Order: sequence, then structure tokens, then C-alpha cells
Amino acid sequence: MSRHSSHSPRAGFTLVELVVVIVIVGILSALGGKLIVAPVSGYMDLVRRTRLVDQADLALRRMQRDIRSALPNSIRIGGGGTALEFINTTDGGRYRRYQDSAGNGDVLDFSAADSSFDVLGSLSRAPGAGQFIVVYNVAAGGATGNAYGGDNRSPIGAASTVANIELGPAFQFPLQSPYQRFFVVDEAVSYVCSGGQLIRYDNYGIPAAQSLTPAKAASLVSPNVAACTFSYDPGTTERAGLVSLRLTLTEAGESVTLIQQVHVVNTP
Repeated sequence: MSRHSSHSPRAGFTLVELVVVIVIVGILSALGGKLIVAPVSGYMDLVRRTRLVDQADLALRRMQRDIRSALPNSIRIGGGGTALEFINTTDGGRYRRYQDSAGNGDVLDFSAADSSFDVLGSLSRAPGAGQFIVVYNVAAGGATGNAYGGDNRSPIGAASTVANIELGPAFQFPLQSPYQRFFVVDEAVSYVCSGGQLIRYDNYGIPAAQSLTPAKAASLVSPNVAACTFSYDPGTTERAGLVSLRLTLTEAGESVTLIQQVHVVNTP
């Protein structure tokens, strides 16, 4: 009895089949990569734009908040529209111009140097050292009615209260306010665009001339600044002044521009 063994050939891939599979897998991978990369890239661009918008909006809101506390007619623009400066107010009120029927009351005398005056009503808090009283500020330049020049700005004495202001030393204001208004101020504040940054300067007093680099405290408001433009329309006695702020931020090819307009009181 004889036995016959049968052998079946082993299954496998030919070289041609392997190459075809590799080519197909490569094509599918390339197509899949494009389908994934595009949405991811779009998402990253969106995140970058959103971050820039938030950053610019935060910077402009901070400027708006500061500008609203500016002394009337103290805003000045420099550096071709890249620098904005103003005098910061901390309080304000109305001074006594006339005594009462019984002859009582400390009035503010404009005919000679005066050392104190009553506040009609009261201030929110007693002013302190390093602060000033300004009466009828009409311009950010010139010889009269200019708090930067100091002709209508007097240091406040240590004995001042919420109801009575002491001037130290005695001071004669050149102009009366039609509304009997006075303002308590402390220092000038600047916003300057320089070197791709928006910088805020404070704690440098009240200089007569505007500087693009005040030599005092500086804080970074926003990086990635590609351009900025500040302008000021002083308005008239019938309407408020208008400060226009334009800020452009750029990062990794993405660019956003925001514009903010701030109405400011310019009636002294």
C-alpha cells in the first residue's frame, strides 16, 4: 500500500501587491492629514485672533477708565498721535463764593492770595499731601488757565478736611469758575506706544512739557502693538470733548484693530 502526500502552496503578498498597499496607505494618510490639519490650523488661528481682540479690548477699556477721570481740558497728544497725557482727578466740588446772610463762611478770594475756603457740601474724603486744587482749567497749554503751567494749581495744606480746603501757601487763582467748581488732582498719567508695546506711566508729577518717556513708574498695558493712533477733539461749551483711540495688535501673522471713542467733560 503506497501513500501519496499532497502539499498546498503557502499564501502571501507579492512585491507588487506590497508596493500598491504602501502607495494607497500613503495617499490615504496624506488626505487624512489635510482633513485634520486644516480644522486644527483654523482653530489655532481663531484662538489667536480671540486672544488679540481680548487683549486690545482690555487695554482700551483701561485707557477709557483713566481718561474719564481726567481734569477738564488737560488731555494732550504727542509723538504724532502715539502718546496721550492727562492730569488725574481724585475728587472735586464747589467752592464758597459768598458768605451767608449772617456773614459766616470762608469764601475763596480771587482778588488776592487766599489761604483757605469752604466746600459747598463736602468731598468724598479729605485731600492729603501731594495733591493740588485746580480752578477753571481752560487749556493744556498757554500762560493762563493751564494746570500744567501751574498758574491755576495750588498745593493742598495738611489741615484740609472734607468741608474746608487749606491752601499751602496762600494762592491767588487767576480765573473764577462760572459754576464755582474746583478739582482735586494728584499727578499726570501718560499712555505711550513704543517698541511694539503700549505703556502706562504715572507717579512723575505734573510736568510743564509733555514727554514720550517720563522717567518714573512704567507698566506694560499690552504687547504685540503694531500701530496706535490717539486723537482729541476738545469740543465746545455745548458738547463734550472726544478722545479717539485706535489700537492694532499683531501676532504670528494675525492682526486685529480696535477703535474706542471716549467722551470727556471739558467744562471747567
